[in-house]
Amino acid sequence: MPWCFLHTLHRRAKEYKSGSASRTQKPAATGPPEKITPVDNGELIARGLHGGDSGLIVVLMNQDLWKGLRAEARQKLETRDYSKQAVDVRVATSGVNGGELAALDGDKPTWWIPGVEVFSRQVFQQKQRGHFGEFARETDGKLAEIGMWPKQWASALMNAESAKGFHIHPPHIPEGVSPEDHFKKLFIDEPNNYPLRPYPLEQWDAMFFVQGVCEMFLVDERAGMDRRKMRFVIDGDDRAGANNVGVVIPSGVAHSLQSISTKDLIMVYGTSTTFVPENEGRIESGIEGTTMPADWKSYFLS
Repeated sequence: MPWCFLHTLHRRAKEYKSGSASRTQKPAATGPPEKITPVDNGELIARGLHGGDSGLIVVLMNQDLWKGLRAEARQKLETRDYSKQAVDVRVATSGVNGGELAALDGDKPTWWIPGVEVFSRQVFQQKQRGHFGEFARETDGKLAEIGMWPKQWASALMNAESAKGFHIHPPHIPEGVSPEDHFKKLFIDEPNNYPLRPYPLEQWDAMFFVQGVCEMFLVDERAGMDRRKMRFVIDGDDRAGANNVGVVIPSGVAHSLQSISTKDLIMVYGTSTTFVPENEGRIESGIEGTTMPADWKSYFLS
């Protein structure tokens, strides 16, 4: 353990004892996750833990509260940080709920990926029968607002706890214009001038989920654009609530999906162009490959 951090833990423990320090501090994480042996000063245990996506957490634990445990167990004791970070922090780290993003639809914050849409859907529970929900209308709603009506619709099923991606589709860049200038005009200078968008010449996706729970990851890989990231959870129609949302993904934005419930994930999606194999790019998509025991692989591929 670095001496300076050990010194800091002892200092924070003294401050806590005197009442001048809060119980938990969360300095920004500066490196890979690390676990630091707690320092027992006789009355308090000052423990440094890496809080996963939340950063480094220094937790000061009252020894008296845990005196019923063996000293060895107290040295290994961990506590969880239950504070909730702001959306702008969580959206690019541990993730947020889709409903939180849909609530920001009218006034997108600066960390939002330009062109991405996350919009609410209402799912109606029908007693003793099931449920009903619309995806989109050509005449009104989000897809009508941005002028993107799919040329092709498809469905897909992902087995429970499976994943796919990252997928990405190539943006269309007009002749004589740099990608940087093109994206700046479309998404920075005139973000609401939807007719400028070349939907028929590049694939945009509109995704909807009817069963299961999806965790979606988005990364903006367009030249000249800030490399922003968004991570959020979407509930299928079988789980009616605020997280029933539709998502629009522009070309040039990498996207992946995880099925994170015990149910199969069923999705319906529309694309602004029909399927073109060469437009189906992949980044870090090894998770999609099928697995085979080593001895099977050696025998079968020999």
